[in-house]
Amino acid sequence: MIQGTNAIEVSELTKSFPGVRAVDRLSFSVQKGEIFGLVGPDGAGKTTTMRILAGVMAPDSGKATVSGFDMVKNPEAAKHSLSYMPQRFGLYEELTVDENIRFYAKVFGVKGAARDERAAQLLAAAGLSEFRSRPAGKLSGGMKQKLGLVCALIHTPEVILLDEPTNGVDPVSRRDFWRILYSLLEQGVTILVTTAYLDEAERCHRIALMHEGRMLFCDTPACLKENFPGAVLSVVTGSPREISQLLAGVAGISSMTVVGDGLHLVVSDAGMTAELGAKIRGAGIAIDSIEQITPTVEDLFVEAVQGTLKGSDHEQ
Repeated sequence: MIQGTNAIEVSELTKSFPGVRAVDRLSFSVQKGEIFGLVGPDGAGKTTTMRILAGVMAPDSGKATVSGFDMVKNPEAAKHSLSYMPQRFGLYEELTVDENIRFYAKVFGVKGAARDERAAQLLAAAGLSEFRSRPAGKLSGGMKQKLGLVCALIHTPEVILLDEPTNGVDPVSRRDFWRILYSLLEQGVTILVTTAYLDEAERCHRIALMHEGRMLFCDTPACLKENFPGAVLSVVTGSPREISQLLAGVAGISSMTVVGDGLHLVVSDAGMTAELGAKIRGAGIAIDSIEQITPTVEDLFVEAVQGTLKGSDHEQ
């Protein structure tokens, strides 16, 4: 029962626990047919936000609607339009793949031919058709997550909430999981996903960067990168920590992050490239290269957390 152009609307949502404000006046909206990501580290407030949107936790204040239903006043009304897959989805490991699906289908009132047809479609998309008789407890971690998604989708919801669905899943299963999510867009499903994997943010249409319960920025990954102030330099080296110590406190460098086989430097001006390269080599530290690169979401997040970028509580 989605009304208007937004499938999810959140306004001034706030939730506190003893000693901590988990969600701090959070506001954002998710358009119909969009993959929207809540991105941030553990403790950012992502799971608390999802639980409120799923209707399993009440906020202290604020408003939240999903698929046109008020999740604060009457969450039960959204049952058939919404699906929520928490970090630890409740699969029954002693039951087979088919039996788990039948259980969740019964919960949502999906029966007979409609259930069987929907299950067959979802199992095929997830690559689980040949494992229908296998106990869930005998599946790999990635396969369990895909089965959880199948169960969450059995009643054809309009909106699905996924809380860190690929946490701890191998790279191949992560790729398969996202392939399934993209296929759901063709069916008009709206997806809100949380992740601590900043590379996964690139797969979302829009993302909200969260830190300590607050929103730092909300926009498309491309726009966030385009509006990144200054520049990011990649230093390929076997001695990133030595370079970090050498460049600590150098004017024009706002942050340094070890990435793979090198270091990312966020600088005020890309023109500093030659100067910094000469300084590093002059100190006797070997580097393979130093060059400007396109900023990643991780670069943006590090900068935002350090307070270099301004825009907390702002939705674009």
